Amino acid sequence: MSDQEDASFEALLHYLRDTRGVDFTGYKRTSLARRMRHQMDRSGIATFDEYLDVLQASSDEFAALFDTVLINVTSFFRDPTAWQFIRDEVMPALLARRAPDEPIRIWSAGCASGQEAFTLAMILADDLDVEAFRHRVKIYATDLDEQALTHARAATYDAKAVASVPEPLLTKYFDQVNGRYVFRKDLRRAVIFGRNDLVKDAPISRVDLLVCRNTLMYLNAETQRKVLSRLHFALAPEGVLFLGHAEMLLSHTDKFAPVDLKHRIFQRAPGSQSELNRAVTHEAPSPRQGNLSGLAPLRELAFGASPVAQIVVTGDDTVAMINRQAEQSFGLSARDIGRLLRDLEVSYRPVELRAYVEQAKVERRSARIQEVEWQRAGTDAVWFEIHVNPLVDAQNGLVGVSIVFFDVTANRILLDKVVQTNGQLEAAYEELQSTNEELETTNEELQSTVEELETTNEELQSTNEELETMNEELQSTNDELHTINDTLRERSGELHDARTFLASLVDSMTMGMIVIDREMQVVEWNRGSEELWGLRSEEAVGATIGNLDFGLPVDELKPLIGNAFVDLDAVGEARVTAVNRRGRHFQLRVVCTSFRSPTGTSSGALLLMEDAG
Repeated sequence: MSDQEDASFEALLHYLRDTRGVDFTGYKRTSLARRMRHQMDRSGIATFDEYLDVLQASSDEFAALFDTVLINVTSFFRDPTAWQFIRDEVMPALLARRAPDEPIRIWSAGCASGQEAFTLAMILADDLDVEAFRHRVKIYATDLDEQALTHARAATYDAKAVASVPEPLLTKYFDQVNGRYVFRKDLRRAVIFGRNDLVKDAPISRVDLLVCRNTLMYLNAETQRKVLSRLHFALAPEGVLFLGHAEMLLSHTDKFAPVDLKHRIFQRAPGSQSELNRAVTHEAPSPRQGNLSGLAPLRELAFGASPVAQIVVTGDDTVAMINRQAEQSFGLSARDIGRLLRDLEVSYRPVELRAYVEQAKVERRSARIQEVEWQRAGTDAVWFEIHVNPLVDAQNGLVGVSIVFFDVTANRILLDKVVQTNGQLEAAYEELQSTNEELETTNEELQSTVEELETTNEELQSTNEELETMNEELQSTNDELHTINDTLRERSGELHDARTFLASLVDSMTMGMIVIDREMQVVEWNRGSEELWGLRSEEAVGATIGNLDFGLPVDELKPLIGNAFVDLDAVGEARVTAVNRRGRHFQLRVVCTSFRSPTGTSSGALLLMEDAG
């Protein structure tokens, strides 16, 4: 991109972050720009400046843009061999580390439309009995795309989406409703969906298994390091991280130990970070000296007049109380009382609150979120410290959750000033210390100087030995990386040769060749077909063959094609009258066979065509 295009592109990213709370600035610029241009081409827009104007004028364009950029591609049991390893090796080890009544916490980060989270649910429900699963398992499924999360919460899929689910699991865990497959409602309660930005939102903590597949590869190196640090923090001791097939942990090798590199499964390295255990003590309330009646209105007035913004939700996440300060700070009103917390913007901006609320409900302990910045259009930034407190009765039963927003902006400003002043004092102290050292050096005796030099020499020698040891370790690591790189380069070359050979073979055929899938969409269109019909491969591939404007009478061939779909050994032949690319009518010989998939089933049909004279 030119400097002007680059500036316009960055302005567009900052607009998305500031108005929609979606921060793409950590994504790889080349991939991100390519996807955005793809959506711009669909909308008939040429420049990033014009696209910014369109986004400011039309809110409908955001949904299409996010679908294009975020690429919510997922499926049940995607990469079956990797999931088999999870089922056979990882899950038994995880359950063995837990007592029979201990909770199990799973996080599916970047869950898209939910197939991955429900795959985890099926595996765990099979390993445990259904009753134990309902009581012990919590699966937190998060994503940046609200539209995808809405789809995931519905937990309903068409037949094509569940095709990869083994038949016994499909029968056991899905109900058929109006031609669609709906995940069992009693098990669906264990899967908690919420919005979470891996780049900036707080991670879910003490997770036994963290599944984050094909998400890191879209981020640049610096953002990857930041996200990996958060994922490391999220894992419990001996917790397992499951990445996508295209991702490798080339950094943070001190924090993650490989369990199975082929399937990209890693474990939190022992002792990689000290764990801080915080105990929350609940003191019994002091006995009251007397009962006072009529205090409910007083309490409500005091709550409403509190200078600290506060929201109270019930145990089922319904908003029960909002004070005036919260209304003014976050644009709320009394009409929002009775709505679900997740339906309010404050549930995910300025910070994702739902995971903390769920944690407070499940664990019966408070959570504190520090350094939360909130800035509305046309106002100065405000800093909050947010406390999420479970409200429990005398029998430790959950009544609700209180969310309190303490305005610490003044403290933040004061802290900045203290830091600035401290920096100035440190500079002055360093200058004074330097002068004092110079005076002391002048008065020191020669023998003292010699002793110091000898001590320094010993320290340098020790440092040199340490550096030599580190250099040997780095050299060993470098050799391993070279070996991996050579292997990848060799495999890449073999794959390229195979693809080139196949492409040359297809284009070398003088006969026209068309491959269609079971949806009648064109998968392959060789050079012979281009010469015969006058349509380029780029125009034909991906289109439905019946919708293409060319001289092949497709309707006459549909019986042959249908037979090829159901009979692997079928070889059909027909002679039809067609119109070539020059508009001439001629007799065309067509041979139709089944197109076999690697699994030995019919995935489409193969049409071979030649002029029959």
